[in-house]
Amino acid sequence: MRGSNPRHPGRRGTSACLRYALVLVGSLGLSVSALADTCYKDDTGRIVRRRQPGFQPVPCPPAGSAAPAPGSASQGGPGGTVQGPEAATFPGGRRAPESVSPLPRPQLTDYAAAIPLPDRWRIMDSLGYRNNLLDPYNRNVLKADKPVFGDDGFFNLGLISDSRFESRELPTAVGGSSTRFPGENDIFGRSRQEVFSQSLATEFVLFKGDTVFRPPDYELRFTPVFNFNHASIGEVMGLNVDPRTGRTRSDHHIGIQEAFVDAHIRNVSDRFDFDSVRFGIQPFSSDFRGFLFQDDQLGARLFGTRDNNRMQYNIAWFRLLEKDTNSGLNDLGQRLRDDDVFVFNLYRQDLPVTGFTSQVTVLYNRDREAGDVHYDSNGFLVRPAPLGLEKGRNFDVVYLGYNGDGHFGRLNLTASAYYAVGTENRSTFEDRHTRISAFFAASELSADFNWVRTRLSFLYASGDRNPYDDKDTGFDAVFDNPQFAGSDTSYFVHEAVPLVGGGGVALSGVNSLLNSLRSSKDEGQSNFTNPGTVLAGVGADFDVLPTLRVTLNANDVYFANTAVVEAARNQGSISKHVGEDLSASLIYRPLDSQNIVIRASYARMIAGDALKALFPRQDPDYVLFNLLLAY
Repeated sequence: MRGSNPRHPGRRGTSACLRYALVLVGSLGLSVSALADTCYKDDTGRIVRRRQPGFQPVPCPPAGSAAPAPGSASQGGPGGTVQGPEAATFPGGRRAPESVSPLPRPQLTDYAAAIPLPDRWRIMDSLGYRNNLLDPYNRNVLKADKPVFGDDGFFNLGLISDSRFESRELPTAVGGSSTRFPGENDIFGRSRQEVFSQSLATEFVLFKGDTVFRPPDYELRFTPVFNFNHASIGEVMGLNVDPRTGRTRSDHHIGIQEAFVDAHIRNVSDRFDFDSVRFGIQPFSSDFRGFLFQDDQLGARLFGTRDNNRMQYNIAWFRLLEKDTNSGLNDLGQRLRDDDVFVFNLYRQDLPVTGFTSQVTVLYNRDREAGDVHYDSNGFLVRPAPLGLEKGRNFDVVYLGYNGDGHFGRLNLTASAYYAVGTENRSTFEDRHTRISAFFAASELSADFNWVRTRLSFLYASGDRNPYDDKDTGFDAVFDNPQFAGSDTSYFVHEAVPLVGGGGVALSGVNSLLNSLRSSKDEGQSNFTNPGTVLAGVGADFDVLPTLRVTLNANDVYFANTAVVEAARNQGSISKHVGEDLSASLIYRPLDSQNIVIRASYARMIAGDALKALFPRQDPDYVLFNLLLAY
């Protein structure tokens, strides 16, 4: 056949494909040519082929048109784009926009001098924000949210109402010279007691400076506390040495718990490490949990930070104030005690591991009250203690301590250890010079499991093995206020159990873990001739709700040595086991803050052999209701 090639059968198909391709290209070319006939004019008069919002369609110029001469009205722009005749009137070949701004060009005379604006606190007033003196969380001049003098002088008012009601059982002796009922001749009487205490703390703070990253330039703080208390017991002469006062007592007192001036000396780094000094009645704690010395006392203190606040130090001196007997507040109506405390401690964060803070403490207690004879406001002798020789003592004791607080991974740890060494001119039972050598150690290990924290606690305070030798080995603190093993919800920690028949002393003081046999923790002297304390405990905190916490504690308590108790009671073979202390507490914060805190707790001491030998028929309990309101 003509036109066919049997040797190349694919050529016919190839020729057909070429023809179809030429037809397609031609069609596309016509379409592109048709599309190219439409161009667009932008807001400067340029004619472009790409459409953008606001551009107006115009016919495209002929493809073969000659480019205009430079400077002519039809000179093209960049890339040969043809423009209108008005393009020659604008620099670079482009015309000015068709619309002109109505705003005139600013002149130098239009710029006014700088206008002062309110500071960052008062500018809120100009914006219409108002102060609410009753709201401590929003803008409130009484809560240091706005300067009251100058640009950075602030005032802060704090109000705390603390209402406490306790119903407790304490071993109570029958009155010696008078009794409630005729014919009462037993040693122990009715043990139920009830106490109500209402305190109102008013805190006035005036300070100057920007306290975001550093302490204030100076601070003045004054905190009077107003207290009313009422007590009722089952026997006469338990509240007052005078039996005519009966079985109830109402008292009131105003104590000055803070009155100091704080001055910022200098910054020592660009990270605002600083040195400051404080004079007056001020709070101080020698360690994390208040084992050795925690109180509001008169003194002078130099303190500061180093190494980006990872290191803190305190150098302080305190002269102890007398306390009011029934409220426990400072009593400025009496002369200062001849009892001095000198303290140096150093904190280091992230030592030995990240998240754990280590602290070393050196505390020197110099007591020169051997010649004092001091009765409390209820008429009971407290210095010297009515125990043993009943003679006052002078002593010098140095406490060397290490304290740690933090976590190792998931495990939280608090640890404390002290060694007390010194001398006293006489001991409690021996009228001769004696040496002091005593030990203390405590630790709490805890772990968090979601909304539950479990705790293991251990404490050891050495006891005196022989009260008649020249070495006192019973550990006692200066003024402890421990946050440990249940704290004030624990019967053993909170209650001062009197050593009935063994002198006018208590096994341990109010809010104390130490069986120190003091006449009073507030007004008595430290006593290093004591039986010591051994405590092992378990506990758990249950955060049932963000506003509700339930705490359970169980402590097993022992004497470290019973020789001193046996000598005081003239009673042999007293066991070391004091008993099991069981407690449960509930803390409810209805506002999920510290403004309203409601506490209720119950504790019972299951008497061990030692408590049974000292106080027959006693399994004492303790109920606490506490309402705290803060502004």
